[in-house]
Amino acid sequence: MLNASDVNEIKKRVEEFFEKMTIMVSKIEVDLSSAEDKEVVDLAIELEEAQIIIGQGGQTLSEIQRLLRTILNKKMEKVFYLNLDVNGYKKKKIEYLKGLAKELADEAAFSKEEKVFLPMPAYERRIIHAELAQRTDVITESHGEGMERHIVIKPK
Repeated sequence: MLNASDVNEIKKRVEEFFEKMTIMVSKIEVDLSSAEDKEVVDLAIELEEAQIIIGQGGQTLSEIQRLLRTILNKKMEKVFYLNLDVNGYKKKKIEYLKGLAKELADEAAFSKEEKVFLPMPAYERRIIHAELAQRTDVITESHGEGMERHIVIKPK
């Protein structure tokens, strides 16, 4: 279980991590939560040069998140999941994906034609599947393998 001193330790180590990358962090917020008996650390940071950290399509951000989680788990000798967000990028991306999912689902239901998303990472596909799970007029399926995996929205 993580506690208040662990939160301070996480903040300190994150600041050190970005200092070594020569990137100035203007704000760090750490929130702890639990999901399915697993501890999750939501780490929101603000940077002046956010695009360098986010990368194309959030790819660099995902890799930094993975690296930072590995470092923190090893240094703190505790296992937890890390969700790193820079300048609200992930939050905005989630809202965009939810809106796009609703829009394409409406089009699929109205036109009775399938709508196909471009390939995307698993966490983005989960957002879309979850957003449309309660709808009775469409179904979602993932198709393809590896980097080509994408969602298809089909009318019922």
